Amino acid sequence: MYLSRVEIDSKNRAKTKDLTHLGAYHNWVEQSFPEEVTANQRNRHLWRIDQLAGKRYLLILSEKKPDVTALERYGVSETAMVRSYDHLLDNIQEGQILQFRLTANPSYRAKTAGAKQGRVVPHITVAQQRLWLADRAEKSGFQLIKQTVVGESDDKTTLAFDIVSRDWPVLHRKAGHGPRLSRVTFEGLLRVSDVAEFKQTLTQGIGREKAFGMGLMTVIPEA
Repeated sequence: MYLSRVEIDSKNRAKTKDLTHLGAYHNWVEQSFPEEVTANQRNRHLWRIDQLAGKRYLLILSEKKPDVTALERYGVSETAMVRSYDHLLDNIQEGQILQFRLTANPSYRAKTAGAKQGRVVPHITVAQQRLWLADRAEKSGFQLIKQTVVGESDDKTTLAFDIVSRDWPVLHRKAGHGPRLSRVTFEGLLRVSDVAEFKQTLTQGIGREKAFGMGLMTVIPEA
């Protein structure tokens, strides 16, 4: 597995004018693997957009290395980095505490009269979105760390993660408009409870809309 990153050239509007919806980013990701395109392969690549210190980055997790030139299509020249992800995966241990970052689409399937599957509905409130992640933790191979807020009336215990951004990016733009997706970024601490399941989570993602920049969780050892 490989984890790749490139700074998006946000200051060059002429260069990035096509990046007005998630479908365009999806196409950028797919075109970064020209051999797969030529072979008419549709391998899933997890990706997300990160905003750090005033800069925006495209992050991709893939089984094969992307083409660096294609990866920099909308990126700042010479900012593309491709690193092996196998070392991190091979060194995950049960009980290990890690810092995590996850961009996801917190949603659920609502029952609809006369429909077999129902329709997908986004969770709207911060409380709902936090609960969505908490409900998926154990079956995803990790536990969310609990913390005690000292000084409150009952020394309140909460989970040690935050929602650091919430927005509604356009999925596909048509005539100036288009459907939107709920996008939420979580950051916090977790403890690995099942190594095999957790590796599956890191490589396969969490939740819906993975093709459109959702579901990628990355981790680093706690400082």
